[in-house]
Amino acid sequence: MSVPHAILALLSDGPKYGLRLQNEFEARTGEVWPLNVGQVYTTLQRLERDGLVETDGENERSRKRYRVTDQGAQELADWLRTPPELVPPPRDELVIKVLVALQIPGIDVHEIFQVHRRHVIEVMQRYTRIKAEAAPGDVPLALVADAELFRLEAIVRWLDAADVRLRDMPPAPSPVPEGRPVEPTSTMEFSQ
Repeated sequence: MSVPHAILALLSDGPKYGLRLQNEFEARTGEVWPLNVGQVYTTLQRLERDGLVETDGENERSRKRYRVTDQGAQELADWLRTPPELVPPPRDELVIKVLVALQIPGIDVHEIFQVHRRHVIEVMQRYTRIKAEAAPGDVPLALVADAELFRLEAIVRWLDAADVRLRDMPPAPSPVPEGRPVEPTSTMEFSQ
């Protein structure tokens, strides 16, 4: 998520103080992503340095009202219309766990799938409850809940597909200890 661009969007409907930007950010994102007021002011300072916002000129940081500049409005418009970079895929801790687990003798990867699947389904149930209990007009919360539910559903689908793929794999041959001859595994008879 781009906090600087979210702040530019919040300023696009008029000048605001930092604390109001924090409150509006949390309200408009369904209060799912808390934003520290210190992060708001640090971001505002960077945006001001880059010419994307300007202040009304008061000296105290907490009393400054910020407004988006023409350059900031253009930056926001460009960001909104630019698809995010999707290649290479972002690092995914769950995928990394599975890849690592495949290399550790004695680890039951299928059990790891089950543990994570169970957890993801529990989180999906929480988001479903949040969505059901939300006020009918709380569109930001509904959109955030929908996005999270779709993301979680994709994780469950990946876990299911990975589990099937690994179950269909032929078992890996056992390593042969050094110094022991390898016995043929074929049932074919050899003539002398």
